[in-house]
Amino acid sequence: MKFGGVENVEGLDLSLPEDHPETKRVLGNNKEPLNTVSVGCAKWNKQDLKGFYPRGTKDELQYYAREFNSIELNATFYNLYDENRIATWRDKTPDNFKFFPKIPRYVSHLKRLNDYGTYLEDYFRGIVAFKEKLGMLFLQLHNNFGPKEENLRRLTAFIEDFPTELTLGVELRHTNWFNNEEASTTLYNLLETKQMSNIIVDTAGRRDLMHMRLTSPDVFVRYVGANHETDYTRLDEWVDRLVEWKKLGMRNLYFFIHQNLEKESPLLSAYFIKSLNEAIGTDIKTPSLPDDKQGKLGL
Repeated sequence: MKFGGVENVEGLDLSLPEDHPETKRVLGNNKEPLNTVSVGCAKWNKQDLKGFYPRGTKDELQYYAREFNSIELNATFYNLYDENRIATWRDKTPDNFKFFPKIPRYVSHLKRLNDYGTYLEDYFRGIVAFKEKLGMLFLQLHNNFGPKEENLRRLTAFIEDFPTELTLGVELRHTNWFNNEEASTTLYNLLETKQMSNIIVDTAGRRDLMHMRLTSPDVFVRYVGANHETDYTRLDEWVDRLVEWKKLGMRNLYFFIHQNLEKESPLLSAYFIKSLNEAIGTDIKTPSLPDDKQGKLGL
């Protein structure tokens, strides 16, 4: 089962927790208006997004990028891509499209932020070829990467050394980063100082990760549906919360939608985009969907 997945969501409290008390302060420090809203899926291949692509689609990325304004690029978690491959992807997409590439697992999971040599430099050398289409990078750490002293040292060094010309979001999956007061205070101060985003992961089986503690006015949410009707009510709650965060000072929003079975991710994304446009006045394109799915959007 995928991370945070559950067999049955019945009886689970999937409501959004209240904001962390410091989130209002962080948003209030920003005086800029809402700038960018990026919404997308994690992958563009049709093996995962079954039923999304019209019959005869020859280039999946080109089609995907006409329907969405961004992609959470999980491919870079598994493999390094050189400048030529990255440039090819970049040139297939419209001017306003953004890629959000994940830090490679070799760095985050296998080497656990230690002794990864020039691997990270090779990653940077590739992804900077996205140029103006490069969005926020994100670091996802293993569930067992807890806040013990050595891990905190490694995370601090990684963040302190991160190139200032790039932006970073950090996703931590060990519950003690958020439930241990000493660890969470250290983490939040570190991320705030560097203006890095504390990624929120909303998945049914790990409600302990719903810290709701922003460390930057740039909001990065990774939403995982459960292939259940509650996926829509959960997204409704997110729209309501984002309305409030926009009023408080949200500067950028990066919202990526997954499911345990990814085939419904475009439908969920379209539902969310339509609802968000109506709530905060954005005009993001609502992705095209097969006729048999249009009714779920009220279109």
